Amino acid sequence: METILDEKEIKKTFAGCKRKVVEIAGEIHDIVEDTIWTDYDRLPILSQKIQDAMQDVIRMRAEHDFL
Repeated sequence: METILDEKEIKKTFAGCKRKVVEIAGEIHDIVEDTIWTDYDRLPILSQKIQDAMQDVIRMRAEHDFL
């Protein structure tokens, strides 16, 4: 039973990590769609944030075959 709870917690954490990546990607999308001419300088920073956040996603997928 404990393994199921652990797996559930891991999946919840994984979903949070994925959500973080998607939220940052959404910011990039909004800039590209609406404010590229004024906010283009934020793109490299947001891109780095995605790369950093994706490391958690990649690590968790490598550690847990059920993800």
